[in-house]
Amino acid sequence: MGHSMASWKLLEDMMIELKKKGVAIPPHVINDLRSAKSMILLGCNEDSRGEVYQKAEEFSANVEAFLVTEAQKVLGSEQVDLWLRRLEEANAETCEVQSKEADKFITGVPRDQKWIRVEPTGDLTLELVEQAAKENNLQVKHQENGRIVVYGQPQDIKVFLKKITPQKKM
Repeated sequence: MGHSMASWKLLEDMMIELKKKGVAIPPHVINDLRSAKSMILLGCNEDSRGEVYQKAEEFSANVEAFLVTEAQKVLGSEQVDLWLRRLEEANAETCEVQSKEADKFITGVPRDQKWIRVEPTGDLTLELVEQAAKENNLQVKHQENGRIVVYGQPQDIKVFLKKITPQKKM
């Protein structure tokens, strides 16, 4: 079992198809699928990919084992073989390009704090964003795609946004 979003998506599709056929999916299998997705997204964003992908692999393998066993009973060998071939192909992919969902996943921001993502353009320069964040007691985290995550207390974020948002002249 691989650790790519493509393989995760195939497992999700298999689960949906089995549900449509009347197969009851136990909560622990659904939780393992969710955990696998979280680990894959985390692995795409973190440097500790080995451990994270190993956990993603474990969760995905649990889901795959259940789904293949149930699909064998309900769908037959031919359909299961097709799903397994598709999974094998999907396993070759990794995180070369992050999906839009991975773009929503932010690591390193404390749970009690709020965050926004800023993309410097035109008048809104990197220096301006960093200066406004510093003045409002906010932390800044740079992302590989050139965007900046600004995080801190909700009231500080509001003041920061007012400061960097261009005001319309009346």
